Amino acid sequence: MNTYNNTMATSGNGFGRAFAENFLGEAPDWYKLTIAAFLLLNPLVLYVSGPFVTGWVLIGEFIFTLAMALKCYPLQPGGLLAIEAVLMGMTSTDAVYHEVVENIEVILLLMFMVAGIYFMKSLLLFVFTKILLNVNSKILLSMLFCAVAAVLSAFLDALTVTAVLIAVAVGFYSVYHRVASQQSHHHHDHDHSNDEQVVEYHREDLDQFRAYLRSLIMHGAIGTALGGVCTLVGEPQNLLIAEKAGWEFVQFFLQMAPVTIPTLFAGLATCALLEKIKLFGYGAQLPVAVREVLVKFSKEEEKKRTSAQIAELWVQGIVALLLVLALAFHVAEVGIIGLMIIVLLTSFNGIVQEARIGHAFEEALPFTALLVVFFAIVAVIHQQHLFEPVTNFVLSQKPEQQPGLLFLANGILSMISDNVFVATVYINEIKAALTAGDITREHFDKLAIAINTGTNLPSVATPNGQAAFLFLLTSALAPLIRLSYGRMVIMALPYTIVLSIVALICVVYAI
Repeated sequence: MNTYNNTMATSGNGFGRAFAENFLGEAPDWYKLTIAAFLLLNPLVLYVSGPFVTGWVLIGEFIFTLAMALKCYPLQPGGLLAIEAVLMGMTSTDAVYHEVVENIEVILLLMFMVAGIYFMKSLLLFVFTKILLNVNSKILLSMLFCAVAAVLSAFLDALTVTAVLIAVAVGFYSVYHRVASQQSHHHHDHDHSNDEQVVEYHREDLDQFRAYLRSLIMHGAIGTALGGVCTLVGEPQNLLIAEKAGWEFVQFFLQMAPVTIPTLFAGLATCALLEKIKLFGYGAQLPVAVREVLVKFSKEEEKKRTSAQIAELWVQGIVALLLVLALAFHVAEVGIIGLMIIVLLTSFNGIVQEARIGHAFEEALPFTALLVVFFAIVAVIHQQHLFEPVTNFVLSQKPEQQPGLLFLANGILSMISDNVFVATVYINEIKAALTAGDITREHFDKLAIAINTGTNLPSVATPNGQAAFLFLLTSALAPLIRLSYGRMVIMALPYTIVLSIVALICVVYAI
């Protein structure tokens, strides 16, 4: 009998331990305990303090999950908080559904446009490869990387352009790493994350190559923010803001131009200056030995390129031109245009197997699911009128002061949480003020510009501020080139200061 009881006790302890280990998977124990404490305390806070205070507590908890995105993807803990909010009566399933329906354009953008650009990666890789190997000046190359990333992000999607930058960098790094480990270019089983086989005299060149790639990738990542702020497809919240404001592609660009164009030039000037003064982790040059290896590899790849592969590049180029024209003339909603891109590229490049098509949706769907969780939190904010005091404070100031204050508020919050979440909240608040007749249409446009630029530009300060930056930090490239959270913050700091100041001045005086 004692043996049976001991067995049951051991089994029970084992089950409890297994349950605790399974909860939020590989997240640290302190993080799991924190989320569990949130879930247990929220009903008590609601009972003691009421729904208004509990709503603010819930927002703080949700921002915490975004800030700790490197510990655990926010979908799970944020989703648990959203489910609890519905169960506690802080919002309703109908309200959540209403928010999703209101923002279906953003969801379609993420579902189809990002997947569509996935089938254009060969062309984008080809373009960046040519730039990297044919420009010898590091300052010019850095500015080109930043500018090309900005242009592509303006017409495509910042997340996808970042994915291309990562693919290019990993490809070149792996090529040289094989040579540094005394293996052939075509040794495909080589583990380029392991430096044990790297020959001693190659180590210095490899470390310098890492620094070189770090600087280029950060310039490119900043470029995605500079371009992403300009158009309604550059970032997910842009489309949401455009939908609330009733702006189409060209109109959105023209409304933002007084802020975004000066900021773009300021960003490019900062890029050149950083490479010149070689501070904040910039200025590393491409070692001669590494360039020789990469050029040789590129020439070998071009010789092996088949007629079918060349035809694929032509198809992708033509479809890219159609994409730009379709967006410029707003022939359909952006997500529908993305679906058109998928159909054209897969049809004419022979991608007809379901399994091959499915890979295109892997990048965007987790973030799409997270965005729906955002909308659940937004539903709480609406139902409990949580942001009305903040909005009322801004709107109670002199009209000429309001855009600047809103820019700063959005910028600071975007640095510590997520720019999509912040933009979603504030654009809904000022839209409600417009509907209620509290502000004029002209003033609404100015505030919408402040929200868009405020959430897109200062948010480069931290990896959790923008999805593209977080994607870079959690990618396979980051450990290869030794790009940590702290290093990203340091390398982004000069850009954060310059872009925030220039954009703020433009918001206050140019719109």
